[in-house]
Amino acid sequence: MTDRYRQAGVDLDAAEAAKQRIVESVQSTRTDLSRGLLGAFGGMLRLPPDIADPVLVMSTDGVGTKVLVAIDAGVHDTVGEDLVNHCVNDILVHGARPIAFLDYIAIAALDVQTVAGLVEGVARGCRNHAMTLVGGETAQLPDLYHPGHYDLAGTIVGVVGEARALHGDRVVPGDVLVGYAASGLHTNGYTLARKIVFDDLGLDVGASVDALGSTVGEALLAVHRSYWTALQSVLDRVHALAHITGGGIPGNLSRSLPAGCAAHVRFGAWPVPPVFGWLRDAGGVGPEEMDRVFNMGVGMIAVAAADEVPALQQAAADAGVETWEIGAIVRGDGVKVIR
Repeated sequence: MTDRYRQAGVDLDAAEAAKQRIVESVQSTRTDLSRGLLGAFGGMLRLPPDIADPVLVMSTDGVGTKVLVAIDAGVHDTVGEDLVNHCVNDILVHGARPIAFLDYIAIAALDVQTVAGLVEGVARGCRNHAMTLVGGETAQLPDLYHPGHYDLAGTIVGVVGEARALHGDRVVPGDVLVGYAASGLHTNGYTLARKIVFDDLGLDVGASVDALGSTVGEALLAVHRSYWTALQSVLDRVHALAHITGGGIPGNLSRSLPAGCAAHVRFGAWPVPPVFGWLRDAGGVGPEEMDRVFNMGVGMIAVAAADEVPALQQAAADAGVETWEIGAIVRGDGVKVIR
């Protein structure tokens, strides 16, 4: 039966070999909260004992078509780290500490090196946040994916004391917007970016571009930055956070504002990285579409009282993250990008 299954496209021996490679990566992420055994049907974790009235904060996401760039480049660990950092930022917005992660890899036919690389990247991201990779799933789906292709998704579990959770309800007119530098496109806008770079310009991942100071692959595979280190020590000073992902600044900052509060963002208050101007010019993309598709160089926005801004910026600088005052909260509704 095993030979017939392999002929149908699923290799159980390769799956077992991949599992052996993965065990070491998973083992390296276990923390004092870890319980249960590796390879069990479910992952187990204790709640941190130092958090009063703990509330779980959970999120699921993927890295989209950035995986196609990784496949072309033959580099798979970076998208694994992207996945973790993206999810960390999504729960950080609520003030949550990350404690557990699960990954899901769906692939046409199991390649041990590819899957091991993906999980090694996920494990590295988990170790960087003292978070346990409690489990995951690798599915061989030859009838669903093209040969050589895969998809990658993850679920994160975080915890925050109920009284300290961020909901955006503390935001008031007069608050200041602090923008945190992105490390590149992060994990959004790749369908448009790939269309411009590979179809319109006819480039490949190894092409060197003077405007970028790097190859196409290096620019597009820059790892999605985590803002945990930059923000964890000052979360009590923050009124709201917005992770700038799909939808850009207008689509994400609006999710963190209460009724009656509008955000005015001063475009030009921060240096836009060259990759965005290059994509804009090469693709003939208008400014409003650029704002909605890409982060434009700002990966996280904190909303805080003006007298808290120096502390936020110092904490970010200590973590090696550049920040700028990029706007303010006023009376009204919605987000306006002012050019």
